[in-house]
Amino acid sequence: MKKLALFLAASAALLMAQGAASAQHRIKIGCTATSDCSSAMIAVDQGIFRRHGIEAEMVLIGINSNIPAALLSNSIQIGGPTSSVFLQAADGGLPIVAVAGASVMSPVTNPVVAAFVRNGLTLSKPADFVGRKVGAPGFGAYLHVLFVKWLMEGGVDPARVNFVEVSFPTMADVVRSQAVDVVLAGEPTVARMVQAGVGTVGARYVAELNRTDPIIFYAAARAWAAQNPQAVAAFRAAIREAAEIANTDDAKATQSIANFTKQQIELVRSVPRSRQQPALVANDLRWWIEVMKQQKLLQGTPNPETLILP
Repeated sequence: MKKLALFLAASAALLMAQGAASAQHRIKIGCTATSDCSSAMIAVDQGIFRRHGIEAEMVLIGINSNIPAALLSNSIQIGGPTSSVFLQAADGGLPIVAVAGASVMSPVTNPVVAAFVRNGLTLSKPADFVGRKVGAPGFGAYLHVLFVKWLMEGGVDPARVNFVEVSFPTMADVVRSQAVDVVLAGEPTVARMVQAGVGTVGARYVAELNRTDPIIFYAAARAWAAQNPQAVAAFRAAIREAAEIANTDDAKATQSIANFTKQQIELVRSVPRSRQQPALVANDLRWWIEVMKQQKLLQGTPNPETLILP
């Protein structure tokens, strides 16, 4: 009887310890409504974070450029900024650091980005866009930076193109009204505009650049990362496990993306999914730094070795 009591007490203590471990680290993860953070979405839905001692909550962020500020205010602990947003924030002195890789450009997903041209115009090569009004979803944003890079590689001075900011939800109406000649968009926005008959795809410019560099990676405030090394290690382990599912299991990945983005699962299934690459090294940022320096989007020259947590 005494042995049984001791066994039950030990079992209860073990269960309590396991319960405490499962909620040891509470983390809010902020991402925009894309598949770029699918590894984190899957890690939540499949219980992978919990198995690694993390109680995680996904937070929908409307505009990617808001993520660095959300990290520093501690409203989220980890976020998924684009490479360009992250580098501009770090260059501006914000103390943030990359902790793991998320999505990368690939031959499968690069073609989903397009310069979409209004009816009545035929524009396909860089020189065609000279003098045209091009709507971008934010100056210095991912789609804008890569389009400018494409223009420059085609021998066009981007100053000869008139850029204006146009949000994704308003793109179809802006193109239909001919307020702009072109908008820079990705799927499913492009497919919706094609179906609405407001224009045609002019150039798949990211596919033409043919790069495999990071799109989005997971970042944190430096102070938080320094104070929570065990949480960072657990997060990385969970993301490695979830990234494998994201890249190989269509059903689970599609469902998790639909759950987080609140998009219809048929729509999610119709769009090529971003490839997840959890490993992130300094060399992965060098091309982005070079491109952004070329476009005068950085004041200094960030050292990629210091931007990624060891």
